[in-house]
Amino acid sequence: MLPWAFIAILAGVALALCLLAAWRRLPGWWLRALAVGVLALALADPSLQTEEREPLSDILLIVVDESASQHLSDRPAQSAAALEGVLEEAARDGLDTRVARVSDSDGDEGTLAMGALGDMLSEVPRDRVAGAVIISDGQVHDVAQAPDLPAPLHLLRTGRAGDWDRRLVVSNAPAFAILDEEFTITLRIEDQGDVPPGMGDAAEILLAVDGGQPRAYRIPVGVDLELPVVLPHGGRNVLEFSVPEAEGELTARNNDAVIQINGVRDRLRVLLVSGEPHPGQRTWRNLLKADAAVDLVHFTILRPPGKQDGVPVGELSLIAFPTRELFSEKIDEFDLIIFDRYQRRGILPAIYFENVRDYVAQGGGLLVAAGPDFATADSLYRSEIAEVLPAAPTAIVIDTPFLPAISATGEKHPVTEGLPADYGTDGDPWGRWFRQVQLEAKDGAQVVMTGEGEEPLLILDRVGNGRVALLGSDHAWLWDRGVEGGGPQAELLRRVAHWLMQEPELEEEALVASASGQEITVTRRTLGDAPGPVAVTAPDGSERVMTLEREAPGRFVGRIAGAEQGLWRFSEGERNAVIGLGPAAPREFVETIAADDVLAPVIRAHRGGALAVEDGVPDLRAVREGRQAAGRGWIGWTPRNAYLTADLRVLSLVPAWMFLLLAAGLSTWAWLREGRR
Repeated sequence: MLPWAFIAILAGVALALCLLAAWRRLPGWWLRALAVGVLALALADPSLQTEEREPLSDILLIVVDESASQHLSDRPAQSAAALEGVLEEAARDGLDTRVARVSDSDGDEGTLAMGALGDMLSEVPRDRVAGAVIISDGQVHDVAQAPDLPAPLHLLRTGRAGDWDRRLVVSNAPAFAILDEEFTITLRIEDQGDVPPGMGDAAEILLAVDGGQPRAYRIPVGVDLELPVVLPHGGRNVLEFSVPEAEGELTARNNDAVIQINGVRDRLRVLLVSGEPHPGQRTWRNLLKADAAVDLVHFTILRPPGKQDGVPVGELSLIAFPTRELFSEKIDEFDLIIFDRYQRRGILPAIYFENVRDYVAQGGGLLVAAGPDFATADSLYRSEIAEVLPAAPTAIVIDTPFLPAISATGEKHPVTEGLPADYGTDGDPWGRWFRQVQLEAKDGAQVVMTGEGEEPLLILDRVGNGRVALLGSDHAWLWDRGVEGGGPQAELLRRVAHWLMQEPELEEEALVASASGQEITVTRRTLGDAPGPVAVTAPDGSERVMTLEREAPGRFVGRIAGAEQGLWRFSEGERNAVIGLGPAAPREFVETIAADDVLAPVIRAHRGGALAVEDGVPDLRAVREGRQAAGRGWIGWTPRNAYLTADLRVLSLVPAWMFLLLAAGLSTWAWLREGRR
């Protein structure tokens, strides 16, 4: 009941007093010393402790790798045989076993076997762990998280000595690239393992862009190749590289590489020609100059050649209109040409209008913002450009105020769908315009906005490889000035300009696939009726069909859970979409050849061994702690001799009454001795 320190101090004080008595030669001091010793011994209470122990079995931890790389060749059968053999050996030795199975981790982190081993170790008493066994191909990706085991660690390696594999490695690829400029992608074909003779020093590689027809090249094996590439279009470009599967290789899953590169324009060159000064030309200029990526060339015709005011040409401070340079020599350098209230006044001869017509047919963009000039005899429609314009004027100018509206086609077209409608006053979505040129749309042209009496207002069309837009009013600037609340002038004109420059995001007929996590969203935009079903091809080659549901006018959407990483292909009619979900070759397929190298440092630190399952399941042997625990055909476990105390009995060696009798007797004797009785 008393702490040892108290007993020691009490005994020390008594001993000091006895020594003082001895030094002074007092009679009976040794009897008092014996009495104090008996009392100290009584306080210590010497007793006999008896325990009843129940021995506990030692525990063997087993981690079974069931990741994707463990499903190659006959590795599943090897893993099953190894597990069965270890369990039988453990049962024979009386070991208790704990088994954890490890699949592919989330986020392409690979095989996290050490994490699973650490979790098992935290759930069992540490002093009962006799050993740990990992059944795997050795490609473990969290070796740095290896727990501190109190027992040997072993690897039973699956795979075959003759395994070999070929893989494609892309070591350098940009996330975006400038259109029409060449860039390089660094790739390499690698052979791993026991490569059979006759495979050659070169292999074929296929390159497909956006799921199109692949092109074949032959490149050397084991050498970095700098491949020059030029993106075919803006927006997302999906480049798929694949190496045909060779005979005998472990898997073709790592023979593919998918690269998604966003194509951007370096600079957008726009030519804006204003036929005369008017309030709206500043709107066009501000809109185009607000984009830092736009190089704007703007000319306003201030003095037509036919103007007779008597001012000598040498005294004019105006810049001559460089018609030949713009419309003959450098016309192909522009991405968009805008005629703003321009009319024929003898400035541009017919040959230059022919150049503009050919420019559109070859892929250029043309926007005509028409005012009253378009309804006159000097209208641009009376030139060679008429062949590409989407509508013809009737020579009537409507001066009645009207509210611009989106047509049924415009509700589906990306240029006008979803335009904000919270600008106007008095309950109207937008402010009114006050002038419009009456137009007759040509066959095939798309009327996306209407004006007074549902007359065509904004008309879009495709001509050859190019695109044309005709705006039948010069009052769009009223929205910019906020008249009657204004309207989405900047957004509308921005969309029109980018549609003319063939931005992929504004394609009216398109099949687009996007991914969020593991969910793929397929969107079909169309100006027609509901599209047909979409054929889906998964990375493993399996096919299925998905039906799209109408989400908005002209927009049909379907969603699919992409359980498998890799390249997903979608097709509907003549349209195709490709998206890479995660890496085409996940981390599990980067290294597919079974090896001991990754786990070797951890195994050595715990005196374990790495044995190949193809050589047979090893025996289990008990080894003393601190000894090497592996050899040819066997692996060891360390007996822990753990036990559970079931009962505890304590018996005092000397009863308390005897201590009391001895102390009293010695004290009485000392008293009599000191009194000389």
